[in-house]
Amino acid sequence: MRAARQVFSELGYDAATFQEIAVRADLTRPAINHYFKSKNMLYQEVVERTNELVVLQSVKKAGEATTLTEQLEGFINTAVGADAGDRSAAAFLVTSILESQRHPELKRDDHDALVGTRQFLTWAITGAIERGELTTNAPVGPLVEMMTAMFWGMGFYAGFVGNHEELELITGEFKNLLIGKLWDWKTP
Repeated sequence: MRAARQVFSELGYDAATFQEIAVRADLTRPAINHYFKSKNMLYQEVVERTNELVVLQSVKKAGEATTLTEQLEGFINTAVGADAGDRSAAAFLVTSILESQRHPELKRDDHDALVGTRQFLTWAITGAIERGELTTNAPVGPLVEMMTAMFWGMGFYAGFVGNHEELELITGEFKNLLIGKLWDWKTP
């Protein structure tokens, strides 16, 4: 799975081959074909497993918390933890969103990390508003999309830009932003 994630995220769906995945996994091409009859079948399995590894585990951890800040922190910490040993998970999830735009036949909402992230954020933000923890005049939809963009921006950073230590520093500052401790606004 790791070799397939790497190849799909580095080369894209169209250029990825069973041969390249086999070389990286130290397997034979027929060994991969034995379990996956097509590239699409392998890709869907990688999508499902990577979504389970990162997004579903992050949602599960966040669901244990009772406040919005704790829920967002739980989600982020779990996602960052998945990155610690394997950057290919973040890279693959980001590229899977792009691939689903290029190849709509690859999109499956039941295993879509973007859909799962939006559902989690809608649940968390709506819950915070209902509990009186978050007061806003903004509609929930744009708040969810703003947070989605921030989360997936961190995912892009994790998969393609920074290393794990830098990602931990960034997520620490993101947490400070959430609780209003990142900066003080001064009015001239």
